[in-house]
Amino acid sequence: MRFIQRFAFLLLLSVAMRGQAETNEIARIDLPTALRLAGAQNLDLRIARERLAEAKANYQSTLWQFFPWVSPGISYKRHDDLIQTVEGNIIDVHKDSYSVGPSIIGQLDLGDAIYRRLAARQLVKATDFAVETQRQDAILAAAQGYFDLAKARLAVGVAGQAVAISSNYSAQLEQALTAGLAFKGDLLRVRVETDRNLITLRQAEEQQRLAAARLAELLHLNIASELLPSDTDLVPLSLIATNATADSLVAQALASRPELKTTRALAESARNSRQGAVYGPLIPALGAQIFVGGLGGGKDSDPGTFGRSEDYQLTLGWRLGPGGLFDRSRIHASESRLEIARLTETKLLDQITRQVVETLTRVHSLNDQIVTAQRAAQSAEESLRLDLQRKEFGIGAALETIQAEQELTRARLELLNAIAEQNRAQYALSRAIGGEAEKSKPSDSGVSRPKR
Repeated sequence: MRFIQRFAFLLLLSVAMRGQAETNEIARIDLPTALRLAGAQNLDLRIARERLAEAKANYQSTLWQFFPWVSPGISYKRHDDLIQTVEGNIIDVHKDSYSVGPSIIGQLDLGDAIYRRLAARQLVKATDFAVETQRQDAILAAAQGYFDLAKARLAVGVAGQAVAISSNYSAQLEQALTAGLAFKGDLLRVRVETDRNLITLRQAEEQQRLAAARLAELLHLNIASELLPSDTDLVPLSLIATNATADSLVAQALASRPELKTTRALAESARNSRQGAVYGPLIPALGAQIFVGGLGGGKDSDPGTFGRSEDYQLTLGWRLGPGGLFDRSRIHASESRLEIARLTETKLLDQITRQVVETLTRVHSLNDQIVTAQRAAQSAEESLRLDLQRKEFGIGAALETIQAEQELTRARLELLNAIAEQNRAQYALSRAIGGEAEKSKPSDSGVSRPKR
């Protein structure tokens, strides 16, 4: 009777979990598709591309600083009552005038325009490298998110196997207890272990759903749907040769990392801004104004006249004070920005070196951990098999079998974790040296939705 109750409970739990899964749309995804979507739909990457478009537009706008602008329009001027003549007499005059025509006005701060355009061009380069940085970060995050999902999915399977083993053992003990061949305390121990395994299974399902939601957010997919990995197993990947020396990988990273190229472009932009603050004011500013149109008006008592009117004006000068010559504060500010850019580059060099050393060390460590975890899993499987065999002959104890099942579950989960972390570390090492983390071609189908 107790066996029937236990079986009914497990059946109801399975139906409940299946019903919950039915409420969400299920979509399957593989690693190549996740990498492809990360390079196309990641919102942070799309934001970085818009910033690049903005930087290019700002660079184009600096070109217009070298050209005058045209201001067509109409002006009207009216004067009543007293005014002073050029001889100094005060007279009572009522007059008006109006002009119609375009004005061509140009004010060219040549030095500022030249160096501002040079600085803007470097900002475009820096933003372009920043887009590549964000792309590589998005691919790394997608790969690691996929491995988290695959690990969580397989952990559900391991927990389910533990539930099946303990439930089967519990059923056998219950039958033996009915026949008077078993001890009730052993049955209670196995039931406790089964309940613990059920809790572990529910926690594993929770982690799988959370990992799927995080990956869907990263790839800008429907978060309400439940992503499932297409891979049914996790195998260790090898993207980077682990026999490479740390010095060679560091040298490759320093030559390839887009973050360094971004920092150097920003430093060059700061250098152009400093040159503009120091040498720009030495170049004179040019000004020109041309008006060609008509002028009309006159005294109130005289009939109005209208005729052709032309005005030309050309200026050449230097600016003193703020923004011009002898503006030491502007020079000091530009020198500080340049020094900040240099220090930032030095700091980034140290960070990249540390990242390469850390990830390479982690890859080597996880490779060794996988070998040890595989050996432990094999030993745990053999131990459980022997304990179950002893139980068939009435020699083994329930506690020994429970411990063997616990060790097997623990060993399998540790092996899964080691493989997933090793794959994550491989992509992190590839990212650290500035290389491509995409080693497999994207699938044609994309995200597949299985038929019900």
